[in-house]
Amino acid sequence: MANSAIASPRLASIELARRTVLQEGTALPAPWIAPWIERSWQRCLRLGLQPHQPVIFDPVSSQQTRRTFEANQQLVQTAKPVLENLGRAIVDTRYFAILTNREGVVVDVSGPIDRSDPRADTLTRIGTDLSERSVGTTAIGAVLTDLQPVWLHRGEHFFSCTSVYSCAGAPLFGPDGACVGMLDLTGIDALERPELKHLVTQSASKIENALLLAQNHRLTLRLNWPGNAVGSDADGIVCLDGDGWLTGANQIARQMVPGLVAPWQDPVHASEMFGVPYQLLFDAARRPEAALEIPLWTGLRLQALPIEPAHEQHRIGAGHKIHATRGLPLRDIESALIRKAVEQARGNVAEAARALGIGRATVYRKLGQRPQAK
Repeated sequence: MANSAIASPRLASIELARRTVLQEGTALPAPWIAPWIERSWQRCLRLGLQPHQPVIFDPVSSQQTRRTFEANQQLVQTAKPVLENLGRAIVDTRYFAILTNREGVVVDVSGPIDRSDPRADTLTRIGTDLSERSVGTTAIGAVLTDLQPVWLHRGEHFFSCTSVYSCAGAPLFGPDGACVGMLDLTGIDALERPELKHLVTQSASKIENALLLAQNHRLTLRLNWPGNAVGSDADGIVCLDGDGWLTGANQIARQMVPGLVAPWQDPVHASEMFGVPYQLLFDAARRPEAALEIPLWTGLRLQALPIEPAHEQHRIGAGHKIHATRGLPLRDIESALIRKAVEQARGNVAEAARALGIGRATVYRKLGQRPQAK
């Protein structure tokens, strides 16, 4: 009774929002529902969908199931350990997990699914299209459109017949920063649990990291700000090839390191990200206590734990956290910063010196060169 009393104002507010937008066509005041929900409702209306029409799932053949699995095998296999743990976390909540590809097609599921309930069974068949065009406003369609974690409850779904669902979702990004799918937690006639948004976001991050580390690379850099332990799921992760070129990065690293905010198109070198020679990062990975501090070109500094792929499980697999105990020698950092400034000045030492706020003679001395005669 208490849960029903608590839920009633929330459901009444949702129903009022539905009448205002979907029947009267009036824009909503900001607090009523999340703006992304209203945007999704409007997209559904523009597609010609009507809230009271039935949602009919096309049958999924065994051949279609097999084709879907084969086309998304890397994503499915990489995500499987995370989905298994996620299934255990939600076993007593009447929620289950759905993994989709970039198009919103189901590629894997996990958790307590009642196959005798058609509302669960049709939703969780491999190959089922759960895109916004097919099933209207859901966590799946919204996440794949807005590329951000979401939570929605009952009538916040577009169709009346899908108002039995409550769901949380988070996008999945590949090593290049592009969206490769999404992870969803759905409950049927279940209590509202907005905390599942945090759980699904954390689980999606684990899948992203696994996708990143599964690709070919020669060095992993686990990044965090000074004062934070390095070696947890909260790390930014950057992977390099043997010549210091970026092969991929997770979303946390893209928020930390300038130049990695959006999916990258042109090759990015470690020297463009960090104010140290990339060879020093490889050298540090071979030392017992490899954590160090490295400068960004913005003047900020990060803790970095360089790890060669063969040692990743040994260093991180058991959740072992490593604290940085020292930075690179100041002379190495200074030399790298000065070389970068000279390079950006196209060899003009005077211009580089002005940019750095030091004298020409200091630039030459730090680089081990003799000043050129005027």
